[in-house]
Amino acid sequence: MPTKTLRTCKKGHNYYKSSDCPVCPVCEAEKKPADGFMSGIGAPARRALQNAGITTLKQLSKFTEKEIAELHGMGPSAVAKLKSGLKKAGLAFKKT
Repeated sequence: MPTKTLRTCKKGHNYYKSSDCPVCPVCEAEKKPADGFMSGIGAPARRALQNAGITTLKQLSKFTEKEIAELHGMGPSAVAKLKSGLKKAGLAFKKT
């Protein structure tokens, strides 16, 4: 089992990590939206969309499902939730 090391983020939160990931879980929890399509997906998937410049369902609909699935941090569960969110808004992923 990997050894967890104590870290402190720039805001002063103490947390343990067993990987090289520099993300503070406390800071990530503070960033989680209370509502909207990104509120139902995990932090890695949210960061993947934000890094791709996607902040709305309309922007998301301009990408194919495959393009979104290939983003680093995007898993099958998040893609399914995004697909559902698009459908509820009367949108869909771009066709290939």
